[in-house]
Amino acid sequence: MLPPVILASQSPRRRELLAKAGVPFSIVVRDTEELKDAAIPPQELCLHNARAKAEAVFREYPDATVIGADTLVFLDGRPLGKPRDEEEARSMLRMLSGRMHHVCTAVSILSPLGMKDIAVLTEVTFRTLAEKDIRRYMELVDVMDKAGSYAFQEHGEMIISSVLGDTDNVIGLPVRDVMECLRGWGY
Repeated sequence: MLPPVILASQSPRRRELLAKAGVPFSIVVRDTEELKDAAIPPQELCLHNARAKAEAVFREYPDATVIGADTLVFLDGRPLGKPRDEEEARSMLRMLSGRMHHVCTAVSILSPLGMKDIAVLTEVTFRTLAEKDIRRYMELVDVMDKAGSYAFQEHGEMIISSVLGDTDNVIGLPVRDVMECLRGWGY
């Protein structure tokens, strides 16, 4: 019998992506301190945070397969996490306007069956946004719980001109890579 799968994330987007992939799972989240140090390379920084989330839950559930994930937006190598307030959200959207940036999602999977770390970078380019575009986007989308203050899957067409790479990664979970690992373990 395979270990039960636990998603160590509160993200409704990750929950939806994993459920759509057909994986039965439960959710257990523990508080962890997330690093946002621009001196650490994007994939390494996200992997550190994803591993901390997975380890916090795996310590309590060592007989489970625990999936921890972390997504950050990087503009010129600088990490943009979730905004503290609406003004910071507006500021982030202004900074991203008309520019290319990277979205990194790292996943750490800990299980009695093994351990797997995944880090995926996707290139995203924003349209040039006027203040009215930013205001309208913020009226339609709750930007406060999103890295970089935006969501690809929520009116992304208003702000994004192109995506080069895995769109699921931009949403918050590189499903194809996660499923490849799980299938390799017999799920």
